[in-house]
Amino acid sequence: MSVTTYNPTTPSRRGMSSQDFDSITTKKPLKTLLKKTNVTSGRNNQGRITTRHKQGGAKKFYRNISFALADGLKLTVEHIEYDPNRSARIARVRDESGNYYYILATSKMKQKQVINVGEEASIENANRLPLKNIPVGSIVHSIELEPGRGGKLVRSAGAGAQLMAKEEGYAQVRLPSGEVRKISVACYASLGNIGNEQHQNINYGKAGRMRHKGKRPSVRGVVMNAVDHPHGGGDGGRHGIGGGKNHGSAPRTPWGQKTLGYKTRRRKSTTKYIVRSRHASKRR
Repeated sequence: MSVTTYNPTTPSRRGMSSQDFDSITTKKPLKTLLKKTNVTSGRNNQGRITTRHKQGGAKKFYRNISFALADGLKLTVEHIEYDPNRSARIARVRDESGNYYYILATSKMKQKQVINVGEEASIENANRLPLKNIPVGSIVHSIELEPGRGGKLVRSAGAGAQLMAKEEGYAQVRLPSGEVRKISVACYASLGNIGNEQHQNINYGKAGRMRHKGKRPSVRGVVMNAVDHPHGGGDGGRHGIGGGKNHGSAPRTPWGQKTLGYKTRRRKSTTKYIVRSRHASKRR
């Protein structure tokens, strides 16, 4: 997997790069696994903007991904496809009964590869089985948080979590963020890293490409007036983050909430499952 670069024929093309689609084997998705989506432009049912910097974008259909597969399935990879709704590639697979599914494609997945699901599945790339049957040290993705609820963790391009240990009915998994979390050994996970590893190295080059993705321009708080943002204002030129009356204070959101490292986690009931937080891993 590589990144395609361009000659600097225009200022926007200088440094621009795009995805390499060599691994994709078909351009047409399976219509029975598509779902129509409506563009909300970041607004709720009252018409108020709840997510900023969203609007427009190219028309696209949602692909129904199967994050929970039944035990005993034997799947054959027919095609590797592009999914406009996620950074990862997806694979069109077919079971022995002729039913089709979409799953996340791993970095080593090939056409005609056979994927097995269940406790008796072998330890091979893309096979899906419970954590209790996966060797310690293995790289996994699409990990369940609760048995039978489908993969919730590690689903983006190039991501992979490592199984660190197993004890007292729980497996310790190191997530891509550095967080080490306890997950029940009855939860299922797929083996291997997710493909499209170079996604993070893409340079979009110009605002128009981001508008095609449905992303509107973003303005920095330090160039706003003090009335519009806590970072705004300041006399005599630039003062960095927290200019004006807030000069020297911690970075904040437009609504005054602390950001850039400030912990906002509220779900205390699951704190007992976190062995090491991602904040602790970043300090090391």
